[in-house]
Amino acid sequence: MLYGHTGAKGSSPKTDTRISPIYGTKQGPKMSQVSVIVVGAGCRGDIYSHFASIHPDRMKVVGVADPRKFARSKLQQKHSIEKENVFEDWESMASREKFADAALICTPDRLHKDPAVAFAKKGYHILLEKPMATTPEDCTAIVEACTESGVMLSVGHVLRYDPTIHKIRELIEEGAIGDLIHIQHFEPVGFYHFAHSFVRGNWRNEAESSFALLAKSCHDIDLIHHWAGARRCVKVSSFGSVSHFKKAHKPTGAGDRCLDCPVEPHCPYSASKIYLDRVKQGHTGWPVSIICPNSYPDIESVTAALKTGPYGRCVYECDNDVCTNQVVNMEFEGGLTAAFSMVAFTEKLCQRQTTIYGSKGELSYDGNGVRVFDFLTQRSTKHKPCSDAPAHFGMSGHGGADYHLMNAFISAVANNDASLIRAGPEETLHSHLLVFEAERARVQGKVICADNDQKVNF
Repeated sequence: MLYGHTGAKGSSPKTDTRISPIYGTKQGPKMSQVSVIVVGAGCRGDIYSHFASIHPDRMKVVGVADPRKFARSKLQQKHSIEKENVFEDWESMASREKFADAALICTPDRLHKDPAVAFAKKGYHILLEKPMATTPEDCTAIVEACTESGVMLSVGHVLRYDPTIHKIRELIEEGAIGDLIHIQHFEPVGFYHFAHSFVRGNWRNEAESSFALLAKSCHDIDLIHHWAGARRCVKVSSFGSVSHFKKAHKPTGAGDRCLDCPVEPHCPYSASKIYLDRVKQGHTGWPVSIICPNSYPDIESVTAALKTGPYGRCVYECDNDVCTNQVVNMEFEGGLTAAFSMVAFTEKLCQRQTTIYGSKGELSYDGNGVRVFDFLTQRSTKHKPCSDAPAHFGMSGHGGADYHLMNAFISAVANNDASLIRAGPEETLHSHLLVFEAERARVQGKVICADNDQKVNF
């Protein structure tokens, strides 16, 4: 069958009536400090470990591994990590006796499986950046290792922890719109975000990273899977391609690099506009920080990076092969249908939009609040939950969701309570496997049906 929650066929998800401390609604007993090691000190490793700077009484970073001297030294200084706990590779760290409670695995996508399995077997609780891994087999191996070792696994599906998006699940469970009929979900990636990450950057090429639906939109398929509740997916199809960012669309007379291109002033994807203009305005965070992995970004270092590095290339001369636009259509048990769209060419940056149609009402989400229209009363109710995440924790583009993810994970480890993690290993595995099946449907140009396709055997 295709991939859905475990549970009785056609059953409705159960509402969790426990008061969660994730959003600060319950103080509870004083939690012990959780020690963590960071495996991969790039952008995500830095963001997740920042939780220790906000709550030093709850979390302490005691080790870091990264092959890049600048990245690991930056994290070492920030968290006062002892010299003997700083490593150039994760294998050396894993060879040590266990010296922390948990491991934050933030290596590149294709390097997730081995460290996640190794540290799970050493007894570390695992927070693993999404996607879990780049093959179904590796995802399954990670879940098996964590289950067999008796450690917790939390995958970085941070959107589940966004208070507003979480409100959608609560309203569905409360029956606010009756029986679910259709889910319409849209992810606008953002024109310069896509050029940065998926044309010039680390996720541009499937052979080096993974396909776009997994790298960028496994968040979104996970949300649809989450909202569908106990229903399993029984059919999936998908369509998508690489649009515009091809040599055939390169403007006449354009150069191979933006800094010496005569048509650069007229190009919206100009590296000078995306990076240099931001530095000149004093902005040195993402995406500028990404292109200078060995130094702090300033005019000189960013200019040098654009002259010789991958981020200075013409977007029409890159080796990108991942979809710029893709749709996924799903049918779940009971007739619930869902449609997901991802588009690169948008003004808005990752500001998801969702409409869920039910038998008694309609729920809509615009990236800010949730609106429910009741068919009986013909009245609308708006919901905008508050987030108590520190304002400076929103540097990743996920708002305060990264903070809430870390808050939940650290609380779970401190209290030995895996229920504080929004998605368990099996559920997370199911949503990932659905992503792989959706991509297989796109590549093979077919509708994959649970009852007819022998390859679908989970």
